[in-house]
Amino acid sequence: MNFQQLRIIHETVRQNYNLTEAANALFTSQSGVSKHIKDLEDELGVELFVRKGKRLLGLTNPGKELIEIVERILLDAKNVKRLAEQFSKRDKGRLTIATTHTQAQYALPTVVTQFKKTFPQVHLVLHQASPGEIVSMLLDGVADIGIATEALESVAELASFPYYSWHHAVIVPPGHPLEAIQPLTLEGIAEFPIITYHEGFTGRAGIDQTFAGAGLVLDIAMSALDADVIKTYVELGLGVGLVASMAFNPVRDTRLTLLDSSHLFGQNITHISIRRGHYLRGYAYRFIELCLPSLTEAAIRAGVRPRAGVELGD
Repeated sequence: MNFQQLRIIHETVRQNYNLTEAANALFTSQSGVSKHIKDLEDELGVELFVRKGKRLLGLTNPGKELIEIVERILLDAKNVKRLAEQFSKRDKGRLTIATTHTQAQYALPTVVTQFKKTFPQVHLVLHQASPGEIVSMLLDGVADIGIATEALESVAELASFPYYSWHHAVIVPPGHPLEAIQPLTLEGIAEFPIITYHEGFTGRAGIDQTFAGAGLVLDIAMSALDADVIKTYVELGLGVGLVASMAFNPVRDTRLTLLDSSHLFGQNITHISIRRGHYLRGYAYRFIELCLPSLTEAAIRAGVRPRAGVELGD
């Protein structure tokens, strides 16, 4: 048994049992992949894959148990490399943060600025993605840290920590009829076309649930991935904007009016997440502490330990 065989088993599962794709991903031949799989099965004395002719259809029961062990081994192998880099190149390396546009634009600029001043030789990658993509990047080992409001907390393979809470806000052009409704009501808002986030982004589910709970159906005139686009079209008079509260800046957004709607919408919580068992370099802990000083390295280390029975991705 060797690491190449383990990598091939893992990649074959990742590629949905397509040997050609697995071979391409590992820069080897399909015949080589098949031989490594057969050699490992012969060594172990069990079949790992369900077959139909030469095609692989899935994992056998022994294969399902083996893949969990393989994934832990490959994860620990990566962690050994990160551990060595931690001591040989303490202030050099790469840190990948997967987050949404809203967090990158409004929550992280100060943190990123402080981090780069402290660690100028660390290549910081700020990858903007959807919450679902962020989860995949964390599980695949592409990202070290994920920051988002949706999706992260419900994934057992991730350790998620509350970052900060926020509410949605209502924005309109100056002189809009909604300015006369005090206190502002959901019924009043629902009388106008709405411009807000796409489904699955920045608490959109909470917006839908709030109005549905009041028996109201929104006229979603436009939806966008980020608040800047929403604000642009609200300024043009195409609808009432529902955005994250931190996305409104009174100094910059002079062509918009923020209406008091804190009593209408529930609290949203943005989380910082890390894959359990993933080894973080020292500067990664510093980044998280810059986000939330009360989240100490000891607390993070305790939170990211693998849970018993939880399957880990590569």
